[in-house]
Amino acid sequence: MKSKVAAVWLCDGVRTPFGRFRGGLAGVRADDLAALPVRRLLERNTALDPAAVEDVVLGCANQAGEDNRNVARMAALLAGLPPSVPGITVNRLCASGLEAVGQAARACAVGESQVVIAGGVESMTRAPYVLAKAEVAHSREQRLEDTTLGWRFVNPRMQALYGVDSMTQTAENLAREHGISRADQDAYAARSQQRAARVLASGWLDAETMAVSVVAGAPEVTRDEQPRPDTTPARLAALAPLLGPGTTITAGNASGINDGACALLVASDDAAARHGLTPRARVLGMAASGVEPRVMGLGPVGAIERLLARLGLALGEFDVIEINEAFAAQVLAVTRTLGLPDDAPHVNPNGGAIALGHPLGASGARLVLTALRQLEHAGSRRALVALCVGVGQGLALAIER
Repeated sequence: MKSKVAAVWLCDGVRTPFGRFRGGLAGVRADDLAALPVRRLLERNTALDPAAVEDVVLGCANQAGEDNRNVARMAALLAGLPPSVPGITVNRLCASGLEAVGQAARACAVGESQVVIAGGVESMTRAPYVLAKAEVAHSREQRLEDTTLGWRFVNPRMQALYGVDSMTQTAENLAREHGISRADQDAYAARSQQRAARVLASGWLDAETMAVSVVAGAPEVTRDEQPRPDTTPARLAALAPLLGPGTTITAGNASGINDGACALLVASDDAAARHGLTPRARVLGMAASGVEPRVMGLGPVGAIERLLARLGLALGEFDVIEINEAFAAQVLAVTRTLGLPDDAPHVNPNGGAIALGHPLGASGARLVLTALRQLEHAGSRRALVALCVGVGQGLALAIER
């Protein structure tokens, strides 16, 4: 028997500022960081009995350090939710936070849950080094692996079948194969910084972020640390390419290494009314797709096309499009494939990860929150959110006011 699908709403959302690598949030454990926006949602929605939350779903890409052993469950307990509220951590790498929101919405849509807190967390600063166990007795071949980003403990069969290009190499592959020049990438990166600088100066982003107190007596972290408002294409052009002469990816046209957390309150139509929650946007659906790992940045294209076909909607029917900016080359490969101009005003209208930061597990949830607020701010109807994913995937989610 086919299950009845109920309307599912985003009712609230909040995030920490996104800190730079070794920046203001470096002193906060990942589990404590994840608990902060969860606790803030409970404080802001006082009509909601915490025991009525049926699950906490958080994305996290690392899970090798203080975010190990199901960081969602730990964050739920640290945030003050009763022990009866379970938690699950999901991992779709860079799209983990979006995956969490989509899974929460699906559970509510089919009646398996009524109220779920969903989001994500990543402390890339505190990502540990890890050491594999020895393959043989008295081995002298052990080596440390950095878990901050990218491949580790590589399977030789995977390397032979698909290669293990670094994230930077995958972006360079797209730049070369799609004819995306260094100048175009730098122009895009500067535009992202300028758009973010505009909304930061206006205070618009303050409404989605919460202040974080790291150490008693020290100044609170109140704003994203990644933005560089003085960025220009000329300054970006002076940066050395990360992969050597003749390549195009630089630290300036790529996202950063960041720390942060985000949480959203997801509820069914009935539950929103019953618990005094304010429905702000309806989740229309989510779709994933795969691509070759060496061009992982192109993943959003297939995910978006699959989602639009399922919903019976065209790309032009979306007022806001948020595409995660892992690299300028990657976003431009996606937008050009979709037929969108490089400077489309409705694509990342408030800047993206190049300016605001990309704490892996939190970014997808941040994109949903920002898209929701942009719809409300502009009085618009629909938003589309998409991210590329390491090892060759894409994920997309649509919302509607």
